[in-house]
Amino acid sequence: MGDRRDAFADRREQMGYTQESFGLAVGVEFSTVGRWERGDLTPHPYRRSRIAKALNVSLAELGALLTPPRQAPTADAVHPHPAEADDMKRRDLLRLFSVTGALLALPADEAVAGDVDRLTAAAYTGRVDAASAAEFAQLNSYLWRVFALSPTKAQVLPLVRTQLDVLTDSLRRPQTPGVRRQLCELTADLYQLAGEISFDGDRYTEAAHCYTLAATAGREATTSDLWACALTRHAFIAVYERRFAEAIPLLELASNLARRGDPTLSTRQWIAAVQAETLAGLGDLDACQRALDTAAEVQHMKGPVHNGGWLRFDGSRLAEERGTCYVTLGRYDLAEAALTDALAGDLTARRKAGVLTDLAMIGVHRRDPDRVATYVNAALATARHTGSGVIARKLRGLQLNLAPLLTHQQIQQLDVEITELVGNRAT
Repeated sequence: MGDRRDAFADRREQMGYTQESFGLAVGVEFSTVGRWERGDLTPHPYRRSRIAKALNVSLAELGALLTPPRQAPTADAVHPHPAEADDMKRRDLLRLFSVTGALLALPADEAVAGDVDRLTAAAYTGRVDAASAAEFAQLNSYLWRVFALSPTKAQVLPLVRTQLDVLTDSLRRPQTPGVRRQLCELTADLYQLAGEISFDGDRYTEAAHCYTLAATAGREATTSDLWACALTRHAFIAVYERRFAEAIPLLELASNLARRGDPTLSTRQWIAAVQAETLAGLGDLDACQRALDTAAEVQHMKGPVHNGGWLRFDGSRLAEERGTCYVTLGRYDLAEAALTDALAGDLTARRKAGVLTDLAMIGVHRRDPDRVATYVNAALATARHTGSGVIARKLRGLQLNLAPLLTHQQIQQLDVEITELVGNRAT
C-alpha cells in the first residue's frame, strides 16, 4: 500500500472502526469517511481534532495520513461543489438534531456533585464546570453579534454549527444539575440563532427543527422567557407562510409562559407584535390594533429590556411592523404613514428592503408604476447583495399582485427580475 490514503483506512481498521462506526464517532456520514479515504474530500479543520482523537494520533500524524505523498489535495477535494457542500452541511445539521434531542431527554448526571473520589481522574477532568459554561455563553453572545452585522446570514452558519458541536459534546459529559441547566439554556439560545439563519435561507423545515429543539432546551433550563421566544419564532414560520390560524395556539402558549417570566424583559411585548401580524392576516383589525398597543408598551419600559440574542425587541421595529400589518389588512392610508416613519429610521439592509416592498405594494394598489419600480429596484438590489430569502419571498408576494400593471414595460422587466431571483434561490 503505497498511498497514505490507504494508511488512513488501515489506521481506522486498526482502531476497530468500520466506516459507519467511524462516521458516528466523528459526526459525519459513512460516505464522507469513504471520500476522505479515496482522497475525494479533505476534512474541515474544525473536525480534525475529533478525527485525530478517534484514531489516537497527533494532528501532525493525521495530516500525514490524509495527504497523498506525491501531490497536494486538489481544489475539488478541499472545496467540494457548492451544492454538494450545502447538502453535506444540511445532513450534518439534521444528524445533530437527533443527537441533541436525545441528550436533552437525559437526566442530569449528579455524580460530580457527590463523591468525587469514586470518579476516575479522566472522568473528573472531562466534566463541564461553571467556568466552561460561562465561556460558552460569551461565544454565544459573540455569534449573535456576528449574525446581526453579517450582510449574508449563511456565512455565520459554520461558526454556529461548530459551537453547537461543542455544546452537544458538553451535554454528554458529567456535570452538576446547575451546570446542566446552563448548558440547556445555551443550547436553546444557539438553536434559535441556527433557526434564524435557516429561516433567512428559506430552509423553513430546518428552522422549525431548530426552534423545536430550542423550546425543548428552554423548558429543560426552566427559563420561561427563553422557552417563550423559541415558541414565538416557531409560530412566525406559520405567519410567514400565511398559515395564520396555525400560529395562534403557539403564540397563546408563548404569551402564557412570558407572564411567568421576567417582567423587566420585553418578551411579552415581542409576542404581541407577532400576534398583531397574525391577527392582521386573519383580517381582525381591532384585535390587531390591541396587540400593537401591547407591543408599544416596550417604549415605556426602563433598563435593558432585551439581551441582543434570542430576545432583541426594543420597539425600534414598531413602525415597520405596524405598516406591514396595515398593508396585510388593506388599510393603505394607515400603512403609508407608518412605513414612511420607518424608512426615516436607522434600518438594516434587510429591514429596509422589507419596508420598500410594502411601500411598493401601496404603489400597486394606487396603480402607480413609477413608484412601484423605484421601490422594487432598491429591494432587488438588496436581495442580490445579501442573498436573503426573507427579501426574496417578500418580493415574490408582491409579484403576485403586479398583474394590473403588467402593461407597463418597466413592470414587465421587474416581473422577469423577480422570477429570476426566486428561481435562482430554488436551484
